[in-house]
Amino acid sequence: MKFFSCLLVFALSLLSFSQNKISSNFSITRLKYSGGGDWYGNQTSIKNLARFVSENTNLKIEVSDDYVDLKNDKLYTHPYIFMSGHGNVKFSSEEAENLKNYLTKGGFLHVDDDYGIDKFLRREMKKVFTDKDFVEIPFSHEIFSSHFKFSQGLPKIHEHDGKSPQAFGIFHEGRLVVLYTYECDLGDGWEDHTVHNDPETKHREALQMGTNIVVYALTH
Repeated sequence: MKFFSCLLVFALSLLSFSQNKISSNFSITRLKYSGGGDWYGNQTSIKNLARFVSENTNLKIEVSDDYVDLKNDKLYTHPYIFMSGHGNVKFSSEEAENLKNYLTKGGFLHVDDDYGIDKFLRREMKKVFTDKDFVEIPFSHEIFSSHFKFSQGLPKIHEHDGKSPQAFGIFHEGRLVVLYTYECDLGDGWEDHTVHNDPETKHREALQMGTNIVVYALTH
C-alpha cells in the first residue's frame, strides 16, 4: 500500500538525517469526525504549519487542507492526521476499529484540544484502545527536542483555565501513536496572526513545536 511505501521512504531518509533535517514529501491531513464538534476549525493552521516545516526542514509538505474520515480507505495513505475541536466527538464501532488498525500499522494521530474536547476525546479513545489510557509525556521525551528544543515541554499559547499545558500520549509496542496536546492550543497558534492576534513569539513557538511533532512522527 502507498501508506507503507511512505513509511519506508521516511525510514530510509534517516540514513541521511543531518542536523535534525530529513528529505521526503507528504501532507498533514485533517480528521473529520462525527458528534457535532467543529472538526473543521483552525482553518489556516495546517497550511501555515506546512509552510513553516517546509521552510525550516528538508521536508517538503503539500500546502493543503485535505481531510479524511475514519471510514475512508484513503486513511491508510496519510501517515499523519490532525484532529482538533471544542466539542463532542463520536466514533462508531467501525470507525474505532479502523483508527486502531491505522495506528497499530504505523499511522500517527495528533489531537489538539481547542478547549472543550477533553472529556469526549478520552471517552472515544477508550473505544479504540480498551486496554490503554493516556499517559503524560515527560519533558525529556524526544518529541520536545526532535528539531527545536523545548526543555519545559509544550509552549503555552492560549489561556483557558489557568492550567499548565500538558502532552499526553498513547503508546503501542513502545511507539507513540497518539499525541494529545492539552491546555496549549497549538492549532490556534499556527493560525494567521489576524485570527487571534497572537504575539509573534507565541506564533513562532507554536509552529516550532508543531515542527517537532511532524519530524518525530515521520521518523518513528
